[in-house]
Amino acid sequence: MSTVNTAATGKKRLTTSAMIASIAAEGQATRAAPFGHALAALAEQRSDIVGLSADLSKYTDLHVFAKAHPQRFYQMGMAEQLLMSAAAGMAREGFVPFATTYAVFASRRAYDFICMAIAEEQLNVKIVCALPGLTTGYGPSHQATDDLAIFRAMPNLMVIDPCDALEIEQAVPAIAAHQGPVYMRLLRGNVPLVLDEYGYQFEIGKAKTLRTGNDVLMISTGLMTMRTLEAAERLRADGIDVAVLHVPTIKPLDAATILAEARKPGRLVVTAENHSIIGGLGEAVAGLLMRHGVTPTFRQIALPDAFLDAGALPTLHDRYGISTQAVCAQVKAWL
Repeated sequence: MSTVNTAATGKKRLTTSAMIASIAAEGQATRAAPFGHALAALAEQRSDIVGLSADLSKYTDLHVFAKAHPQRFYQMGMAEQLLMSAAAGMAREGFVPFATTYAVFASRRAYDFICMAIAEEQLNVKIVCALPGLTTGYGPSHQATDDLAIFRAMPNLMVIDPCDALEIEQAVPAIAAHQGPVYMRLLRGNVPLVLDEYGYQFEIGKAKTLRTGNDVLMISTGLMTMRTLEAAERLRADGIDVAVLHVPTIKPLDAATILAEARKPGRLVVTAENHSIIGGLGEAVAGLLMRHGVTPTFRQIALPDAFLDAGALPTLHDRYGISTQAVCAQVKAWL
């Protein structure tokens, strides 16, 4: 726990470790390093899988793969442009490289190298990046609040935002089997386990209805699917019936499923994402609906168009409206 008790108030005070704490709620089931274990297991079956790190293997869970397959692990140092260029070269030689770093470094520092060396050439590189959106309290230098907008605009690049440990485990072999470049956001460390309760199976390009409801349709991605499921359960106690549609593949978007759900009458449609309100899932869905003449009452839950504060994650999630409590309050206000 990232808290200490204070004698004067009896309340728990957040410590600095809460800046990098797990997003799991107290007592929530988790799995440790699901990406690292899934990639290591996949490499047992496929000799073409290699892993690359920009001096962050411990913080992207690639250290698990490195320990299991040391001859197929490449430490590129603090050189993200080199990381992506090397991955491109390996792909040209028939390998399937998983290049890992922080999302901010891939999207900001290495953008042109990904675009020119990987995406334009449609090379089979899988870019898997930790600290997406507001999953670190270390401020704008580490918070990738604009990565979906940046990579959605890049031709040929698939974009995926998994919800939990189960989906990460399922997505790793799926994106490895996909021919072409992929960008995947990564939750790392002790990652919550949520989707197992819904008999979930990840499929590239497919949105899945996890919960039905007549009052509100929540269209969510990434960790916000976790939050919308929690919010839906709390709102049920207030007589509000919430459906949850999970959209793990941001590009290409599952247009058919989203349109079918949004066309159902009488529901407020709300998108929820751990990303800036600019250029992510919300605007992708809004554009889709408008182009097809589907016009429900539409709202967005997202991070603001701003550089965010540093601090403890629970505090920041409340402040910027992506905690379960904040989601519940916002939906009630709109209704």
